[in-house]
Amino acid sequence: MITYPAINPVALSLGPLQIHWYGIMYLLAFAGAYFLAARNSQRPWSPIKKTQVEDLIVYGAWGVILGGRLGYMFFYNADKWLADPAMLFRIWEGGMSFHGGLIGVAVAVFIYGRKNQLSFLGLADFVVPLVPAGLFFGRIGNFIGGELYGRATDVSWAMIFPSDPTQLPRHPSQLYEALLEGLVLFFIINWFARKPRLYGEVSGLFLVLYGLFRFMIEFVRQPDAQFVGQSALLESFNWMTRGQTLCIPMILLGLWLMRKTFLRLAGNPK
Repeated sequence: MITYPAINPVALSLGPLQIHWYGIMYLLAFAGAYFLAARNSQRPWSPIKKTQVEDLIVYGAWGVILGGRLGYMFFYNADKWLADPAMLFRIWEGGMSFHGGLIGVAVAVFIYGRKNQLSFLGLADFVVPLVPAGLFFGRIGNFIGGELYGRATDVSWAMIFPSDPTQLPRHPSQLYEALLEGLVLFFIINWFARKPRLYGEVSGLFLVLYGLFRFMIEFVRQPDAQFVGQSALLESFNWMTRGQTLCIPMILLGLWLMRKTFLRLAGNPK
């Protein structure tokens, strides 16, 4: 077993003001997205110019925050939210959903594209290579906060998280996600996007790979407390988690977006 490196979630205290590591991770994610977008905007096939990057990042940031929070309420706490609508605004209690954030970013990209008369898929293909870096920083923030840990295990690299009431050795699933959803996905998507692609191909590959990576990691990630021992529509076989359920439409949509890629690889250009 590896000793969990208990890091104070508060990075800096200035009187009553506390700066948390999780907030710093968000700042690093947005900063990384900005610099990567600024670099990619100089490619000949980029749908936007470098002067448009700042506005796009602002739209995307609002999409992440609003979509992530609304998604968490809808996908993971719908009953409590209906009983207590003000829960949506108590962000200090925690709760953000990647799938909700993804939908939020998609809406933001659509609005930005309509405003600037840009193709939605072309703009989405520009945005998705920016996402894995943010996922990496977000999962590191989860690890520092000791949240979203994995299932109990006896593997040699298991950790005991201070926030876990059971104090059982668990998978550091946040680090698995940082590796697969962050670093591995970053290198694959940015390698694939280094050349011009058909509209939707880059977005499709992102959806398929993220969906597959997340689906696999969910097998060792501790389900949310409100779903333990319960089942929903697609979790009725009592083995799929809510995260896996939400990944299925992602994978299917990604495969549909890449359908022309598969036809081309099969020798059919239609």
